[in-house]
Amino acid sequence: MIKKLSIVLIALLISLPLWANTYYVDANNGSDSNNGLSKDAAFKSLNRASALPLKAGDNLLLANGQVFSGSLELKDVSGSKSHPIIVSNYSLSKNDLKHLPIIDAKGYPNGLLLMNCSHIHVSHLHITADAGGVPEGTSTKDDMRCGVLITCDNAAEYENIRLSRLNVTDIFYAAKSVVRSKKETNSANGTQAYGWGIRLIIRTKGALLKDMMVENCHVENVGHTGIKATGGKHSIKGLKLYDNTVKHTGGPGMQMSGILDGHVKGNTITYSGSTTDTRKWGRGSGLWTWGCSRVLIEHNSFRFANGPADSAGCHIDFNCDNVIVQYNVSEGNAGGFCEILGNNYNCAYRYNISINDGHRVKKVNGAFQEGKIFWLSGFNGKGKEHNGPFNSYFYNNTIYVKNDIVAKMAVTRTAQGALLANNIFYIEGESKLVLGDQYKPATTGESLVKNIIFKNNLFLKADNWPVDALIQDEAPIIGNPKFTNVNGNTAEDFVPKHVLLIKDKGIQIVSIPDDKEGLFVGLKVEKDILGNKINGLPDIGAIEIE
Repeated sequence: MIKKLSIVLIALLISLPLWANTYYVDANNGSDSNNGLSKDAAFKSLNRASALPLKAGDNLLLANGQVFSGSLELKDVSGSKSHPIIVSNYSLSKNDLKHLPIIDAKGYPNGLLLMNCSHIHVSHLHITADAGGVPEGTSTKDDMRCGVLITCDNAAEYENIRLSRLNVTDIFYAAKSVVRSKKETNSANGTQAYGWGIRLIIRTKGALLKDMMVENCHVENVGHTGIKATGGKHSIKGLKLYDNTVKHTGGPGMQMSGILDGHVKGNTITYSGSTTDTRKWGRGSGLWTWGCSRVLIEHNSFRFANGPADSAGCHIDFNCDNVIVQYNVSEGNAGGFCEILGNNYNCAYRYNISINDGHRVKKVNGAFQEGKIFWLSGFNGKGKEHNGPFNSYFYNNTIYVKNDIVAKMAVTRTAQGALLANNIFYIEGESKLVLGDQYKPATTGESLVKNIIFKNNLFLKADNWPVDALIQDEAPIIGNPKFTNVNGNTAEDFVPKHVLLIKDKGIQIVSIPDDKEGLFVGLKVEKDILGNKINGLPDIGAIEIE
């Protein structure tokens, strides 16, 4: 017994870092001549904290209720998987428990920079950076100001960075007097310097970011995108965005490029493409992906995206495969609900609820794209021949459009392989076919549309789907599902009450002809958007009637 106990104790000692330290930073009472190892001997500045040789198990703590001017920059530091470096807060009194430390990076490139870092967990900080001059007196369109920036400049693997419970607000590059032009808003992604909330960027060939997580963070009032991950093909692997709140971003709420194995769950995104500040871009979807593979987007809400183009609730931009959008609520987004662009393979929208999406009208209030509730587009880059999308799955969605919105649809001539089944199209007013107006839509030439399964969808009225669309439902159902409350905005408001019309009237979802891949999460769904189990044949729409 003694021998076994000794072995356990030795194992525990080996697993613990031998010289882990906790460093304190106190902007009001600290001094950079201190050693920082106690609250009474705290450092004063972020500059001093940035110079620490942090190692596995170390803690770097900022005092609650204080403002720290400048930038916290951690470069080439790494904890370990079992003992990450912790960057967080501490309390000096009971009165400051509810007041996070504030990093004010006004005039600095970033509030928090993690460069060439691994195994770092950051939590409970408030970061702001509202203009304040140009770093080093220069300004180019490639400049930016970030609340948090995770990046690298060495060809290596960096992993296990977690951002939790951060407040990132009021991030702007330009001075408050700057007014963005209409031309700027109409440009793809903007051409000027902006402020960004949380960014992950990898542009170094041979480098890899993996197992990154942003959870329970609040991002609000930034010049461009709230949370953005940018990489080359599959250079960011295993990205998780969980339970974040993103509001009033000048650009998209979230955007992902080059991601392999992403999971976006439980986020609330409202008012992307905001124009509440003249420095904002003024255009953006709640979330969009580009060049991504195997990304699951579920249990989020996307509401009130604004802009003259794009600005859907969640859209799948080109060069993606296996992006699955399921169990989300999409409401009031100017650009629309379902948008799948060209060179996309095996992507899906299923078991979502769309409420009054796609209200934008081309040429009204500067809009140069129509809003659409359903759009298959072959666009895959300006000046390129349209291609695809391929094997697009769209099933068991519930779509409600009120009487004063014209519901618009667009289907490209290059779409090859699509399944539309078991959806509810509750369109009170008119429906209209429009062009897929991403630059130059394909208006002439031979239709390549093939391998279409379009049947068993419920329409409120026979004319809910435009008769001049390239694809038509071969076995439509006409009737009123009798939703609980069409004036509501929750999933529960769209529980159907017409049991005989809905229950067990869905068809089993099968692979599109010639599609040997299906969806990476499988075609069969076990539960609906509310978590109700699906037994036997599915019901029609996003909600199973219990």
